[in-house]
Amino acid sequence: MKHFISAGALVVKEGHLLLVRHYEPGRFDYWAPPGGGAEGDEELAKTATRETFEETGIICEAKALAYIDELIDPFGRMVKFWFFAEFVSGDINVGNNPAANERTVEAGWFARDHLPDGHVFPRILRGRFWDDLANGFPAPIKLPLQHSVFPT
Repeated sequence: MKHFISAGALVVKEGHLLLVRHYEPGRFDYWAPPGGGAEGDEELAKTATRETFEETGIICEAKALAYIDELIDPFGRMVKFWFFAEFVSGDINVGNNPAANERTVEAGWFARDHLPDGHVFPRILRGRFWDDLANGFPAPIKLPLQHSVFPT
């Protein structure tokens, strides 16, 4: 089983969370905050901010480690570090992502009560995240291990 280390950014702007849609017909269709694999000796917070820019064109600043997530999927086992991040600047543009295999087709800003239909990853974005955001993420939270197949 392959192991992956990745980081993502929970970017909030005016009470709205930045999400990216990953879509390939017949294989997967889900929304998630921007994120991806760490490169070389890159620190995880830098991974989160780099991936956000690559996937969305948004510049953000990672502030605090919010969640540690574990996932086993068809590709292997991934540990993902989710950072709360502040919006700095930029407009959404998903056309410059160098990782074409991610199939990022759109992105947007979503309020708590207006998250997209379908699968949103990680699951806590439909509930607990918003309470943790209000409390300022005082300490990282370990999320339960999940087994996943790509949702379609």
